[in-house]
Amino acid sequence: MARAAFLVRRTGTKLRRLGLSQDPVGSGHHQWAQAMDRWQAPEATLRQDALALPPACQREVTTCPLISSCPLFSSFRPSAHAYASARPIQSPPSRLASYSTSDRSTELGRTHWPGLDSSVAIVVTEASAASKIAAYLSRISPVPAFPEYTGPYKVGTVDVEIPVTDLAAPSAAPEGAEDIPTVQFRVFYPAVPESNEKRITWLPNPQRHHVSAYTRFVGIGSMLAELLSFLPRHLNYTSIPVHKIAKMRQAETENKRWPTMIFSHGLGGCRNSYSYIAGSLASHGVVVVCPEHRDGSSVISFIRLSNEAGRFFSTNARRVVPYQGISHEVNPEVYDAREAQLRIRLWEMGLIHEAVLAMDGDRGFTNLNSSTPSLQGFAGQLDVQEPGRIIFGGHSFGAATTVQLLKSTYYADVPEVAAMEKPLFTPAKDSSIRKQVTEKTVTLLLDMWCMPLMAPNSMPLFNLPLPIYADVASAPGGSALLAVESEVFYKWTEQLHVKARLLCPDPSAKVVAPQMYERPSGIRLPEPNFFYVINSAHLSQSDFGILFPWLTKKIFDAEQPERALRLNLRAQLQLFRANGIPIARTYAGDLVDGAHIDKLDKPKKDEGGPSSTDGVDDDKAIFDRSGNDSVSHWKWIDIIGLGEGETEEGKTATEQVEEGEERMKGELEPSEQTAPPVICTMSAAAA
Repeated sequence: MARAAFLVRRTGTKLRRLGLSQDPVGSGHHQWAQAMDRWQAPEATLRQDALALPPACQREVTTCPLISSCPLFSSFRPSAHAYASARPIQSPPSRLASYSTSDRSTELGRTHWPGLDSSVAIVVTEASAASKIAAYLSRISPVPAFPEYTGPYKVGTVDVEIPVTDLAAPSAAPEGAEDIPTVQFRVFYPAVPESNEKRITWLPNPQRHHVSAYTRFVGIGSMLAELLSFLPRHLNYTSIPVHKIAKMRQAETENKRWPTMIFSHGLGGCRNSYSYIAGSLASHGVVVVCPEHRDGSSVISFIRLSNEAGRFFSTNARRVVPYQGISHEVNPEVYDAREAQLRIRLWEMGLIHEAVLAMDGDRGFTNLNSSTPSLQGFAGQLDVQEPGRIIFGGHSFGAATTVQLLKSTYYADVPEVAAMEKPLFTPAKDSSIRKQVTEKTVTLLLDMWCMPLMAPNSMPLFNLPLPIYADVASAPGGSALLAVESEVFYKWTEQLHVKARLLCPDPSAKVVAPQMYERPSGIRLPEPNFFYVINSAHLSQSDFGILFPWLTKKIFDAEQPERALRLNLRAQLQLFRANGIPIARTYAGDLVDGAHIDKLDKPKKDEGGPSSTDGVDDDKAIFDRSGNDSVSHWKWIDIIGLGEGETEEGKTATEQVEEGEERMKGELEPSEQTAPPVICTMSAAAA
């Protein structure tokens, strides 16, 4: 059976200029170009080449779930013999034609794709890989720019990379950190109104390597990913509405310091992957620090260094830390591998906490990123010096990282934690992070991935509550915690029960009970702010949903990514207000999904911009637990009664979660997504 090859928008000349082989498939390439001229396109500009690749690349493409499940698609209008083809059909094609180009035979078939008209065309050929993926990329091209943030402040950003020797490490470097001589992060912050500096691109430099890494992460093999990284891509020019190295705005809070958060990324992320969340919060008056982890969980990372020796291959003055795929078939080796990553992540988080304190204290250190001339503008501007003031959060693996960082720090002296055979993080008693993490530390957990927290070695940490539930009078309980799920993770039942235990005052209990929230004093602690967004996917809380809305809808059944991010932002702002963190009003335009607006809550004018002229200072509806659907597509999750409960016969609750991990691996890593069969072609003989 012939393979489907989709038309490439770019001409062979343009491909050659971009560095591809002058004749990628030998002498047949030019016959392909001539064959394309036979197509009766209404405009010459719509003529397209079919670019074929070697069989190895074909195999990589045919195993990619994202490619094999999407229609491809330029606005090419073929002759009567060329028709759209994408999904399998029940009946054979009604028309078929073929012609010869030297040593290759090209078949043009007709099939039906609901929702697409006949302006979409494919060519069927043996060598299909590159044309198929190139058209695919053109179909899922990201938005040219992110929507503007809705807070009253403009947003600035800087990139920072610091040698670890310039920082006071709170704990010893773990195994595997010997080749990680720096920590890297991006900072999003409120900028002065007159900021007009250059906007940054979403894709970090070097862009070609990041394109290649992302294509591999979504399931395209290495050989094809490298070739595709040379193709024209809109992703290179997609900009974030932030101003590079803009001057920081003077804080307008009572203590003249900006609230500050450290936010950890998930699998396949990087320091830019949550720019919409980080930038939106910065536009409302929060400084957000986004680390880029070098544990092998980032899509790719580059370490600036002068000595290029090490276990990673080097590019110029950078060492490349590639993405490290780890099996989702849970076993002791997998637990060990994830815990090894967590040790590096927690070590980095401790160092980045030190870096943030150094920035605020104007303490000297080297920033290896030469594009950031000075960090003196942060001195005395960050609310980070008092205990419990820094907000900690993360998404997926980043949320798990946050939990283990807070527990390992707060409970460092608890006997069962101190006695762990292989501790994750052991901050010294006099370290600044031991002073920083308190029972009042506000915590943000987005689609937390629980499996890494369930390793047998880490059970002492699992059984302890988050610091907000500590048995002290000042603990705020669930009012200082926000956990937001995608609908996909909410429906991951086995993990939801584990998560309910992790979010309650006594994770060691098998089932979450109401009496857990009662204090001996008679005071009842609040339950956590725990919600999910209807019709959302795991990627919806990152930038990928808004960058590739077609992809997240087609592959993950997610709808309206802007809505998912908008609801997340509303909840985050309300969490901060509930804990006395000063932030700007929630913009009226962000309340379109439903709100309780007090008639006495008058619009407030502000010089920051039009988005700040109306809104609410207390978004009560977003934390409504009445079940009245005050906010569309936003549901409260009641954890009372959740937990292990009854299990399948012969299986422990842990075993059920581990089995679910294998089933849900495609949500965590798109390259693991099961591919539906979508390409159906026929030979002339079969017709």
